[in-house]
Amino acid sequence: MTDDPNRYVLTHTMLRITDPERSLPFYQDVLGMRLVNRFDFEEAKFSLYFLQPRGHADQSDGTPASTFSRAGLLELTHNWGAEADGTRMHSGNEEPKGYGHIGIAVPDIEAACARFEQLGVTFQKRLGEGGMKHIAFIKDPDGYWIEIVQPDLMG
Repeated sequence: MTDDPNRYVLTHTMLRITDPERSLPFYQDVLGMRLVNRFDFEEAKFSLYFLQPRGHADQSDGTPASTFSRAGLLELTHNWGAEADGTRMHSGNEEPKGYGHIGIAVPDIEAACARFEQLGVTFQKRLGEGGMKHIAFIKDPDGYWIEIVQPDLMG
């Protein structure tokens, strides 16, 4: 049955970015993701960057169909010129509130947060702060919040 919603797949979440020269190193080097595919749309003047956590099997053959059918990707969308024209992205955590955050699970949250600190990553919430002491929030170069959790502490 082709209209069975049990066969639907959440493939990706998209964030708009102002500058891929800042955002790609953040997601690749800080959060350990790898670039699966990039699509440039010359006429519309934008690029899509699809990333996934390292350690996941690469199932892409480079085609749009293989990219858009995979689960668990992060899509970064860059509208050309945004880095030069002062465009500011809305994180969704300022008024008016809307979008919240993405989540990343790490095996050792204290070690991950120490590493983020060494890399100069901006924290929205550090371990031990607020009501939920065992989670942290960091910000990407455009101010989007990323929740950092250690799954075995979330009970």
